[in-house]
Amino acid sequence: QVQVVESGGGLVQTGGSLRVSCIVSTRTFSTYTMGWFRQAPGKEREFVAAISRSGGGTYYGDSAKDRFTISRENAKNTVYLQMNSLKPEDTAVYYCAADSTVRTVPGRVEGEYDYWGQGTQVTVSS
Repeated sequence: QVQVVESGGGLVQTGGSLRVSCIVSTRTFSTYTMGWFRQAPGKEREFVAAISRSGGGTYYGDSAKDRFTISRENAKNTVYLQMNSLKPEDTAVYYCAADSTVRTVPGRVEGEYDYWGQGTQVTVSS
């Protein structure tokens, strides 16, 4: 059974930075496309970023472009989301997800991901 566990959330001031991490318990981590999503109170879950299996391709949602960076270390079964210039509207629970399907482009839709973590809370104070 593949397990996904996020960490690194917390409280940060507007304009600050935070890095959240996600570790996946599997022997075949490099075969999974990885994604980050977020869900703010009262809103639907939103695509944030995705990274290809090798790490050579990265894709971002509109809210993350130019401020967030997704990366991965396959040797450590870990994917990261570095968030800079944080705004109060970035406040949300951030979820990490793994997709086992080979796609031309990493998925941006929840249903394309097979395994999900429990989420980590990121709160940006104004």
